[in-house]
Amino acid sequence: MDEAQELLEQMDLEVRGIPAKDRQKYSTRVKSYQTELTRLEKDLRRSKIAFTDLETGRDELFGLEDVQSSEDQRTRLLDNTERLERSGRKLEAGYRMTVETEQIGQDILDNLHGDREKINKSRQRLRDMDSTIGQSSRVLNAMLRRIVQNRVLMIFLGMVVVSVIIIGIYFSVKKHK
Repeated sequence: MDEAQELLEQMDLEVRGIPAKDRQKYSTRVKSYQTELTRLEKDLRRSKIAFTDLETGRDELFGLEDVQSSEDQRTRLLDNTERLERSGRKLEAGYRMTVETEQIGQDILDNLHGDREKINKSRQRLRDMDSTIGQSSRVLNAMLRRIVQNRVLMIFLGMVVVSVIIIGIYFSVKKHK
């Protein structure tokens, strides 16, 4: 694979030295060869991994795994168990926080409900007071009209009395003359 990579690099250098009109065609070929080589390298790696997995599976099947591998697996298992326990504790802490947040939210909702009832009661009292003030205003207006009527009547009666007195004095002075 290394030799193929070196050959492709040399080909790339050669293509750079070619005149510009032919360079594009050869450059495209070199790139396709590099892509093919990359694909083959990936296939080789997958094959190696598959072969290693087959050997490991065969050794496990026949009980040929060594003590070191067992210890590594045990260590990984303990690490994973510890990580799982930490994650569980974090989840429990998150759950507790969620429950506390829910309780605080419920308390806030209860307070808001109580405040809403107080506001509604205050609004109703204001409406009642407004209607009472309206009635009081009508009564006061009626009283003012009566006061004005009484004053006009008093002035009229006063003028009548003064007129009668003036007429009485006039006739009495006219008789004495």
